[in-house]
Amino acid sequence: MLFVNLCMQGLLQGGIYALIAIGLTLVYGLLRILHVAHAGLYTLGGYIAVIVTNTTGSFSLGLMTSMLAVGLVGMVIYRLIYQPILDKPPFVALIASIGLFIALEEIYRIIFGPYGITFAAVPLQGAVNFAGTYLRECEIAAVLLATLLIAALTLFTKHSRIGIAWRATVTDPEMSQSFGVDVVKVRYLNFFIGSAMAAGAGSMVALMNNLVEPTMGSVPSYKALAIIVLGGLGNVRGTLIAALVIGIAETFGTIYLGDYLDRDSIAFAFLILVLMVKPTGLFAKG
Repeated sequence: MLFVNLCMQGLLQGGIYALIAIGLTLVYGLLRILHVAHAGLYTLGGYIAVIVTNTTGSFSLGLMTSMLAVGLVGMVIYRLIYQPILDKPPFVALIASIGLFIALEEIYRIIFGPYGITFAAVPLQGAVNFAGTYLRECEIAAVLLATLLIAALTLFTKHSRIGIAWRATVTDPEMSQSFGVDVVKVRYLNFFIGSAMAAGAGSMVALMNNLVEPTMGSVPSYKALAIIVLGGLGNVRGTLIAALVIGIAETFGTIYLGDYLDRDSIAFAFLILVLMVKPTGLFAKG
């Protein structure tokens, strides 16, 4: 029973990590940019979801508004921050992204206060007995949302003209452009989808914890980096599997290694062990 419970909790945590890390992988796969500020958009998604839910009484509306608004913010960030420096060395974009992430945390602190905000009436808090394990309704909703969004992204990239153009742009931008693919539109779409997925994750974490605070994205930012390295930089499938593996490893590690390692350090301990055996990550592209 404990084993099943830990597996379910690990998959839940891994699903949340996947929503954050896949957006980061999409940006890296297309532009070779480590978009650290992505975690700041995850936090923004949580804030918008809480504010809209408290105003309207509908968490569904809060979630949709959050994903749409943060998706648009992601497009603005690409236009104002990244597009002007695409011809610069990669470390320039990395420094800009780190600076933006720090700035976002301070903006949230100024606007919303240092102690965070909560739901006025927390939705989806009932418990459901699933195979002898009790899960909160919000946890089940988080798993369903992660599954739905990842499945929709997979179908979109494999079976739509825009999705195929997107994959072609990742593989060979110059060749794609010569065949008439609008690379700029693909990049905007990339940032919109990745940012919206981060907002969905932030909204669900805000619901499960009943709290959004300015530094909510700090830990997910470095865990997402660990996950995309583990999954093979730019590999969406590898990122998804790595996120689930990290989620399960953390959950089991908390029980069996809790006296030696903090929960948040388990991801990096696991990453180091894997990279010692396979330095390119588990699913690196050829």
